[in-house]
Amino acid sequence: MKSRRGNAQGVTPASEPNNPVDYIARTREQYDKLGYPPYKWVRNEIPPPLAPLAKPLSEAKVGLVASGGIYRTGQVAFHYRDDFSFREIPADTPTSELRATHFAYDLTDARRDPNAVFPMETLRNLTDEGRIGGLGAHAYTFMGGIYSVRKVRDALAPAIADRLQSDEVDLAILVPV
Repeated sequence: MKSRRGNAQGVTPASEPNNPVDYIARTREQYDKLGYPPYKWVRNEIPPPLAPLAKPLSEAKVGLVASGGIYRTGQVAFHYRDDFSFREIPADTPTSELRATHFAYDLTDARRDPNAVFPMETLRNLTDEGRIGGLGAHAYTFMGGIYSVRKVRDALAPAIADRLQSDEVDLAILVPV
């Protein structure tokens, strides 16, 4: 029997609005159920180098980094779990040219409106309103769900950080999916 709070097993579908999924508990339960050793959560030994913004936000150049698997028409789509490649998307790319692919979330909303997971249009509007100083020349996107911490730490993150520095952004907005 299905209730408003979930299905017969008591699990609330993630697709129902306003029903959060306890990802940590779900992962632990799944690993236990399958007989795997406990999941090893990432523990960063070195804190990230965070710094206060050196200028007003209205003068800052903003970069966008998102893990929703967004790519531009003509670019190669992301293919598989643990794909640690990324796509560089010019900041002036029309929303109509954006596509989404990902193995780990329901793509319905992202395909209907990529701004749901890649808010470039919102950032362009904030620039037009003078609330942010501008945008980096490119936005960067990858497909989350990369299980290799080493690949993210040693390859993906430094490559994107280098691109953001080349774009001379003052801050980056990270949009996880």
